[in-house]
Parts: sequence; structure tokens; C-alpha cells
Amino acid sequence: MSEEELSGICKENIFSGFFKSHAKALRNYLYYKFGNEDQAEDITQEAFIKLWQNCADVPLEKAKSYIYTIANNASLNVIAHQKVVLNYAKNSGKSESTNESPEFIVEEDEFKTKLLNAIQKLNETQRVAFLMHRIDGKKYAEIATELNISVKAVEKRIHLALITLRKEFDYFK
Repeated sequence: MSEEELSGICKENIFSGFFKSHAKALRNYLYYKFGNEDQAEDITQEAFIKLWQNCADVPLEKAKSYIYTIANNASLNVIAHQKVVLNYAKNSGKSESTNESPEFIVEEDEFKTKLLNAIQKLNETQRVAFLMHRIDGKKYAEIATELNISVKAVEKRIHLALITLRKEFDYFK
């Protein structure tokens, strides 16, 4: 290969013409494949920057393949990074972002506080039976065995706890 063929893409006018003839097609390819217009624009620019930086190593006839390979790999790297971010957000407990309105979040917090206060006001026997059933998911018979009382006594305690809680929350009637 001659020196002219190797340095072809490094010439500014040839690179500029190559960019004008291939940038839109590459951007569209990335947009259609990955569905993110901003990402397609950014990666198209990155691919051409890498082509310019490595122009001495890329012959003109392989330049199109080169930019498509660079762009495709960069898009896959972005997607892999997004998966890592999503997995971290999912596994880190409570996500910082939410789709709920700020009013809903405030109301939810107020409700939780009011519910915890109402549960604390229950007498100990009702509170224990209620929480064992609702939080631990235990059946009445299991609660009766653990507390060494009858199933009827467990039913009565939970029933009285619910009546007390309903009085605290008028809108539950």
C-alpha cells in the first residue's frame, strides 16, 4: 500500500467529506438499534474522534467498518454500565428516585408515623398478637402455641387491636 493510501483519511478534506457522508447514517443506525437519540449523537461523535486520533492506522477503505465497530462497542459499553447502575439501585435498598409525588411521600410518612403511634398505644397483649399475625405472618394457631393461650384468645386480642386502630383512623370505617 502506498503512503498516499495510508494517510488518506488523515487529510482534513478527506476526513471532512467522509464525516459528512457517513455521520448521519451512523447516528441513525445507533438510534434505530439502541433507541436513544442523545446516546446515538454522542457515540457518533466519539467514533469519529477515535477515527481521527487513529487515522494513521486506519486505511480509507476500512474507515467505515472501523467507525461502526467503535460505535457499536461504545453503545454496548453504555448499556452494560446502565445495567450495573440499575442493579446497584435495585440492590441498595431504597432507591433515591421515585415516581411518587412529593405530597404522596409526605402523606405516606405521616401515615406511617400515625400507624406506629397507634400500634404503640395498644396494650401489650393486643400489640404482640397483632404484630405476630400482621408482621410475622403467623397463623392464629401458631400465635396461640407461642403465647401459651387459646386460639379464641388470639382472635379476641387481634379483633380488639383492629377496633382500637380503626378508632385512631377515622377513614378506615
